[in-house]
Amino acid sequence: MSHDSPLIALLAIGFGLAFVFGAVATRLKLSPLLGYLVAGVLIGPFTPGFTADETLAQEVADVGVILLMFGVGLHFSPRDLMSVRAVAVPMTLLTIAGTVGAGVGVAMLLGWGIEAGVVFGLSLSVASTVVSLRNLQDRRMIQSERGKLTVGWLVVEDIAMVVAMVLLPTWAQIRSQVVDGEAITVLQMQDIGLAITLTLGKILVFAVIMLVAGKRVVPWVLHRVVHMGSRELFRLCVLAIALGVAYAASALFGISVALGALFAGLIMAESELSQQAANETLPLRDAFAVLFFVAVGMLFDPSVFLGDPWPLIATVGIIVIFRSMLSLGLLRLFGQTREVAGAVTAARAQVGEFSFILAGVGLQLDLIPAEVRNVILGGAIISIVLNPLVFAVLERKTRRAEPVAAPQPPMQPPIAPKRVVIVGYGRVGSLIGKSLEAAQATYSVVEDREDLVETLQGQGIAAVLGNGISREAMLAAGAEKADLIFVTVPNGFEAGGIVELARELNPNVKVYARAHSDAEVEHLRGLGADLIVSGEREIADAMIERAAAIIPRRLPQPA
Repeated sequence: MSHDSPLIALLAIGFGLAFVFGAVATRLKLSPLLGYLVAGVLIGPFTPGFTADETLAQEVADVGVILLMFGVGLHFSPRDLMSVRAVAVPMTLLTIAGTVGAGVGVAMLLGWGIEAGVVFGLSLSVASTVVSLRNLQDRRMIQSERGKLTVGWLVVEDIAMVVAMVLLPTWAQIRSQVVDGEAITVLQMQDIGLAITLTLGKILVFAVIMLVAGKRVVPWVLHRVVHMGSRELFRLCVLAIALGVAYAASALFGISVALGALFAGLIMAESELSQQAANETLPLRDAFAVLFFVAVGMLFDPSVFLGDPWPLIATVGIIVIFRSMLSLGLLRLFGQTREVAGAVTAARAQVGEFSFILAGVGLQLDLIPAEVRNVILGGAIISIVLNPLVFAVLERKTRRAEPVAAPQPPMQPPIAPKRVVIVGYGRVGSLIGKSLEAAQATYSVVEDREDLVETLQGQGIAAVLGNGISREAMLAAGAEKADLIFVTVPNGFEAGGIVELARELNPNVKVYARAHSDAEVEHLRGLGADLIVSGEREIADAMIERAAAIIPRRLPQPA
């Protein structure tokens, strides 16, 4: 076996540098995404030293997009996406039209021409699916109203970009005929309409096949595999379905692999095993998502900063300012609250993978010069770096903009100080809540699912919409005055940040947390949790205790 492997070199050096610079960025209170992008720039073709295989990096990044979209589908149902179609479809079309108009305007000022302006505008009109979903996941908004609207918008955008990529070659051919003095025939215009119809028809056929056949086949296969008793086979089955459906969508129907993976996840979500499937693919999703950002960094030529900065400034202005203002205005026009409009806009205030693809197609068809492609890449990377800041600013602005006379937003409910706080109201948190109610104890809840918060508030429970790692949410729930805080979020390492914040707000509070591994137990203990309950340990102790009652001389009592 050869040791000179481009794939091994990419993975070893890419992951290593991503870890180093991601850790540095986190230490500096910046997004780790910045570190991943820097790692990509360092191993890209525009910087000295080691250069990774760019084509191979893009293919590995595509796997990350597939797994991420698959994971999103696992947490949704077709009904969730259909419920936002009345807003997502017109919003997408209007935003694309407005951004293309702005792109053409900038292109004309810079002397690029109308054709380059259209491709330029299209490239800046579609948000990065990966970045948007990471923003929502980091803030635990995926299943909220804001998350559903954002995902619906992303899906419609992806479909629109697939249609655009189908039309670009036809447009390039027509342009060449006009340059050569040839007339455009009615037949050619009909061909354009036929191309659009065929593309949308393929998407519809694929969706019907997945919703009808896949809804029956995929859950049946999963249940058959899980009864074999092999966790390894179950994990392999889940990955085979995700990657297989994504590849089939691209190879047979001409649909993007991202959309194919989303449909695979939506179908698998109909199974009772969807949560287990999500847990099994989580490590791979995180790993390949990192490689996606590394691959993006490899595309960037830092020399773009040394030349004429105005095209780059204009590009960032369109992405971060113009498109954000357009999205905010349209969301408000369509009846969304300021808080929802701010969160959805912030999640989409960047561009990514489809922008790179469109720029590459435009360059290949000679619709844009190489300069425009570099500007698009530079603007995309800067927008990704600025996105956490945009999120913080828009969230703060939209909360302050709420009228005083209106009911307070869920983040600041008028609640009296509570003695008990539950962070996370899932299966474990809800059981704790019922026990507290049976004991006639009052408590408050911090939860990131908007529909659940509304339900709890309707029941008279002081529920705060937000993430447990948010100081504002914990203060609104009364954590600084609590006697006891239950941290029930399923991710032990995420729970560590909540435990640390609870200790900072209230050094004397008792903090009980849950964990799933010895590493999580040590992590939580080091951050100051008073009681850590590990599911595996509790199950084992319960079994030993019951067995000891039957054969006490042979089995030890639980520790």
